[in-house]
Amino acid sequence: MSAERAMEHDLLFDFLRVVEAAAVEAARTMGEGERKHSDKVAVEKMRAVMDTIPMDGTIVIGEGERDKAPMLYIGERVGRGARDGNPQGYPEVDIAVDPLEGTNLCATGSPNAIAVLAAAEKGGLIHAPDMYMDKIVVGPSVKGAVDINAPVRANLEAIAQCLKRKVKDLVVIVLDRPRHEKLIADIRQAGARIRLITDGDLSAGISAAVGGSGVHAVMGIGGAPEGVITAAAMRCLNGEIQARFILKEQLKAKEDRDKISDDVADRLEAMGVDPQKVYCTTDLAPGKKIIFAACGVTDGTILRGVRFFGHGKRTESLVMTTETRHVRFVDTVHIEGGPNSLIRFDKF
Repeated sequence: MSAERAMEHDLLFDFLRVVEAAAVEAARTMGEGERKHSDKVAVEKMRAVMDTIPMDGTIVIGEGERDKAPMLYIGERVGRGARDGNPQGYPEVDIAVDPLEGTNLCATGSPNAIAVLAAAEKGGLIHAPDMYMDKIVVGPSVKGAVDINAPVRANLEAIAQCLKRKVKDLVVIVLDRPRHEKLIADIRQAGARIRLITDGDLSAGISAAVGGSGVHAVMGIGGAPEGVITAAAMRCLNGEIQARFILKEQLKAKEDRDKISDDVADRLEAMGVDPQKVYCTTDLAPGKKIIFAACGVTDGTILRGVRFFGHGKRTESLVMTTETRHVRFVDTVHIEGGPNSLIRFDKF
């Protein structure tokens, strides 16, 4: 079996184990109000399980840079092959991670917190620092019909036409931030409905590409790391993301500027990223062998959160790949205790 084929065939369910483990650890802290602690336990668990996987992995979109974590930082090597020089010839993999997307959501017990990662062959995911990115995300039926440079009304009319419905029937997700005041006003003026969210535009982007979610687009400025992972998901779901990197001086709010390092422009240049370019899905995630895995931490639009019971816990995950085009929703009962454990398989 080739290394490329082995990457998908052998690593798919290993990555499922990784996001399940991170989600369970984070879920144990749900509602405690300590977002940094929730993130810390998810990061540590994801890193520990990732090191058991037969791969030579490199983190290209990392948790460490964003939250000052001591692990899963950009450039870190992970996996069994990374520890010993990889004499076994394990596949080389680039990995983008967010061990807990929606730290505030988990801390408050709010919907749509997830543990997520994307992986591809070397060079299959763009390298980008932790900064902001202007995005528009749509599903397969609208692919090719929107333009991030076009007026909001024009994009909404294009989406409505593709979906054979009226603009007033559309639902657009936007992060509830002061920087989106004009965007929100433009959407309302066009007549579409808005769902404002406090966090979690990655989860929202997946919802926009899944039929029946009730979400038709995601618009606005969010994190660049989430944008790259969203692009990996869009490659698997045949959806589309268009994005543009936002430099520190382009941000009006001091609150936003303070989150971006002063050397971000230099780092973009070193990584070969053009801040003037509009990046499409395949620019952000050009890999031929992409794996995407996510596990619900709290109940959400697409995935249910972790549920604990007397002899174990239950998780709901999404795993998918570009090669097979299989989109798997995995409902897992993790059995604990002894052989006499009582296991329930009903929809609890």
